Amino acid sequence: MTVDSKNSLAPSLEAAAAKVGLTVVSVEPSLDLGGNPTAVFCLALHGQAEHTLKLTLSKGFDLNAGPLADQMDAYLVAAAKRLRNPRPDCVVTLGGLPVALGGFQWPLHSANSGSDAYIVHGEATLADGIHELRAKIATAVSQTFAGIIPAMEQPYAESFVLNALRKGIDLGQIEFIKSGTLQPVQLTTRYYSHWKKTFVFTDSTPESRLNFLLSKVYWLSGVLGASQPVWIADPRDAQYLNATPADLLSAASAAGSLFKLDGDFAAATPELLARAPQFEAARDAALNFTKPQFSESMRSGQANM
Repeated sequence: MTVDSKNSLAPSLEAAAAKVGLTVVSVEPSLDLGGNPTAVFCLALHGQAEHTLKLTLSKGFDLNAGPLADQMDAYLVAAAKRLRNPRPDCVVTLGGLPVALGGFQWPLHSANSGSDAYIVHGEATLADGIHELRAKIATAVSQTFAGIIPAMEQPYAESFVLNALRKGIDLGQIEFIKSGTLQPVQLTTRYYSHWKKTFVFTDSTPESRLNFLLSKVYWLSGVLGASQPVWIADPRDAQYLNATPADLLSAASAAGSLFKLDGDFAAATPELLARAPQFEAARDAALNFTKPQFSESMRSGQANM
């Protein structure tokens, strides 16, 4: 099943993708949370269908409209880089949790419950190769924050939604379980500096950025990727860390023999893999932090829960 070929969206996206070495493998019709028609594009590097990424756009969306075209081009450039990762669907949190992201029902849709927000549903899965835990997510974007986002479509809102999710995990607000109901993630203007005109999810230092990259390369290259290289200058990670891709490359230069650097990609080395107990302990601590903590006084009804 394919989207109507007369729809200008498909050829426009195919042309934009081709400019950065991407191929549209397939196009499937779907519906957003409000029942509105969408098109789901499956993207792959040209001649390499081993890894794919899904891009969902509202049917009839004009990606060539004004500044949206430039931002779409930047999104596709980043997508082409991520598709060189052994696990393009995965990210790592500051606490050291490898997380696979998927099932997001784009675009952001106006909530029907009367709340003054836009919502998108998705799922985060702990991707350490051991635990089978996940979190179903309902991200709510406030009206004021929505006014900052260029469009409610995936390429323009995805990084903010995914970084708010990572921030929620860091704060212990998202619990990874075997099943369960939707867990809320709030995306408001507290993540935006009107003075600096930039998004701020968390502050980082050269040391914390290095530790983040060590964790990313350990999990996504070493554990999940058979020591294949991963992109370490991802602007989505830079936004999450309140840094720049150049800051991430600078931090990586201090990794020494723990990385095998090749431009803006890095592969895990045996020296890094030898630190497995360190990364596993960080994972366990971060995972435990996401679990509700109860004391004996709570159990006996002596404290508010």
